[in-house]
Amino acid sequence: MTRVVRFTKMHGAGNDYIYVDTQRYPIEHPETLAIKWSAPHTGIGSDGLVLIGSSEKGDFSMRIFNADGSEAKMCGNASRCIGKYLYEHGLTHKQEIRLETLSGIKILQLHVKDGSVNSVTVDMGIPADEPVDYDGLGAKPMKERPIVAGGKQWIGTTISMGNPHLVIFVEDLNEIDIEDAGPKLENHPLFPGRINVEFAQILEDGKIRMRVWERGSGITQACGTGACATAVAACITGRCGTKSDIIMDGGTLTIEWNQETRHVLMTGEAAQVFEGEINIED
Repeated sequence: MTRVVRFTKMHGAGNDYIYVDTQRYPIEHPETLAIKWSAPHTGIGSDGLVLIGSSEKGDFSMRIFNADGSEAKMCGNASRCIGKYLYEHGLTHKQEIRLETLSGIKILQLHVKDGSVNSVTVDMGIPADEPVDYDGLGAKPMKERPIVAGGKQWIGTTISMGNPHLVIFVEDLNEIDIEDAGPKLENHPLFPGRINVEFAQILEDGKIRMRVWERGSGITQACGTGACATAVAACITGRCGTKSDIIMDGGTLTIEWNQETRHVLMTGEAAQVFEGEINIED
């Protein structure tokens, strides 16, 4: 039996996903559909599939499936897009939304003008150390430690923003072959569950240029949790203060690490690209 599912293509700083309201269009086997629909030539084309659902703990829920079918715990860019989707599709009139994710409840603050959501601030929670069994003596945080991958040594810091990140600061981002280094670091034996990798270059006045290799998706235009991890890593290693503009291929996010609450706040735009229908076989 074939049925029609309506979807919305959205992006946050170029990080693009397919969004489906599962309250209207229930989805089975999202892992398979994420692979099929994300394909750039034979599908819709995206970084993955995002399911919007009901929640007993919050106002709505979010599930994210990467382009390879693996499920992510959290995505800041997707969270902002969901805030815009919910408000502009009339699913809520709230400008503060509690969104349930696999990383817990995230608070979305919508910045609305003339009935449209211009930007969204997401409370990304408290960053955590990402323990690594670096020397075989037990898992502990990895801060500014060497890691060898593909015969090259990097200096990395691990941060968790609900999902794991390895942040590597470099002198010149243009000299980094991310397509070569990214998968080697993602699948390094130190990270049995794989890891997201950010390559970052410090600029001036709290600005950081960053590119990302996302676990399960490869090179993407942006990564919200990766931007947060980069800002936190820059702060704890003394490279920047508590507020940074993270400049990615798809756009810029402003990240502020509140030292009183220890929460990381991420602000950026979200955009709808198009809506469409696709057939699925039940």
